[in-house]
Amino acid sequence: MQTKEKIAAAIKAAVAEAMKDGALKFSDALPEVALEVPPKKEFGDFATNFAMQSAKIFRTSPRKIAEEIKARIDPELFEKIEIAGAGFMNFYLRSDVIYRELKNIYDAGENFGSLPNKNNVTIQIEYVSANPTGLLHVGHGRGAAAGSAIVNILRTAGYNVESEYYINDAGNQMDNLTKSVNARYLELLGKEVAFPENGYLGVDIIDTTKRIIARDGDKYLNLPEEERLKILGELAYEDKMHELKKDLKNFRVKFDVWFSERTLHPEKINAAIEILKSSGGIYEKDGALWLASTKFGDDKDRVVVRENGEPTYLAADIAYHKNKFDRGFGELINLWGADHHGYVARVKAAMKMLGYDADKLKIIFLQMVSLFRGGEAVKMSKRAGTAIPLRELMEEVGTDAARYFFLMRSTESQLDFDLDLAKSQSADNPVYYIQYAHARICSIFRQTAEAGLKLEGEPKFSLMNSAAEIDLINKIFEYPAEIEKAAAEYAPQRIARYVYDLASTFSSFYRDCRILGVEKDLAIARLALIKITQHTIQHALNLLGVSAPERM
Repeated sequence: MQTKEKIAAAIKAAVAEAMKDGALKFSDALPEVALEVPPKKEFGDFATNFAMQSAKIFRTSPRKIAEEIKARIDPELFEKIEIAGAGFMNFYLRSDVIYRELKNIYDAGENFGSLPNKNNVTIQIEYVSANPTGLLHVGHGRGAAAGSAIVNILRTAGYNVESEYYINDAGNQMDNLTKSVNARYLELLGKEVAFPENGYLGVDIIDTTKRIIARDGDKYLNLPEEERLKILGELAYEDKMHELKKDLKNFRVKFDVWFSERTLHPEKINAAIEILKSSGGIYEKDGALWLASTKFGDDKDRVVVRENGEPTYLAADIAYHKNKFDRGFGELINLWGADHHGYVARVKAAMKMLGYDADKLKIIFLQMVSLFRGGEAVKMSKRAGTAIPLRELMEEVGTDAARYFFLMRSTESQLDFDLDLAKSQSADNPVYYIQYAHARICSIFRQTAEAGLKLEGEPKFSLMNSAAEIDLINKIFEYPAEIEKAAAEYAPQRIARYVYDLASTFSSFYRDCRILGVEKDLAIARLALIKITQHTIQHALNLLGVSAPERM
């Protein structure tokens, strides 16, 4: 049990004792004991507002609750306990407790930060899910970075998670892809052809067509058009999926499941519609079928099957989410672009009509990304003349910088991405600053090894008592709690901020605390603390999908 958990358990035991002897009268379920690391050392090693949170339950003042807890809490862990303000409790740990906890972390090695399995239901996270008709752009990149980091964080926090990409490979967009590639195919082979009105004009369509010709030549040129369209449509789809998966792999994103929309047509869509019809959730009007979503908070009812009998995107989404619930996931998380805000009510309405718990479906919205170079907004790809492809961003700033910059702000905030800063090799660039701290640690180990100083035996952590040493120790202690919070809030920016702060705290330690040239036992203790710091930086960067280089 970690020190934080021991403090929480001690508070609960003190509360139970106070309730037993009547000093506190219980009337409802107690809140969880939330412990925080105070921003300043003078406020203790840990603090809680439990007394304030439970005041209504005990029907007494927070300060009295805090006093009753303090009077009964096991003093083994604490040097002192202070009650501040209206009822905050500040806990000052005994130094031997701090050093025992540090030893436990040291013994855990690279496993420090990985929390116990919660044996809970499986959470499904679906993200990116871009149409396979063009290259992934920077907006998709933000979703890919956020989704993959959230998956990593939840798994590390002990949750069961399955990640999924929903391939929108049915409908008009696929027809337009087929017609676009067919037109480029004929053009590149010397035929005059009118480009389709709704065709895709991107350079990537020409690239796809060139790859088909490079492999198969003109073998489809003289086929009947219907046959040629069918073949080229499938070849284009395969090529687009190959390029899409290649970009995601290069961006360090891996999915457990790739789910094809085609598998929903027509049986699963028709089955969902029939259930909704029988429950009164769908009605007919003007030759079309409508979802009565206003019954569940939508601003208007929505068409699910058009007059011509073709299902809408909503019909496929209803069938898809029904399929998710039927697979038995305990929680569904979708990462959607901010322009999908209005879509939530209609999808949740359909799930309620189908008899599912729509509250199990959570939507995380991704706000816009704006790129800046030289202080000016960058809107178009130099090559394609369209939205900036993710692969161009990776080529310009690197995968590490791209991922970190996408993750250092909440998904709910618009992101101004400074390309010049992302490429700079300076302390102003946060990802460079963090990676440099890790590389510096690796350099320290090379230097100490050359000097004959090795990490061996039992480090005497109690020799470390300077402000810089204790600050670094306390910052490391915060890490498991940051993972828990990041998981609970689906907030990878917490880890991005934490590892930056850890690198900063380490830099202060490095400035103030020598390794070589001090007494050997102290040098080994400091070297052990640096090893813990290295593992923690590596672990946090790994959650973010960012590398931890040994040399820079």
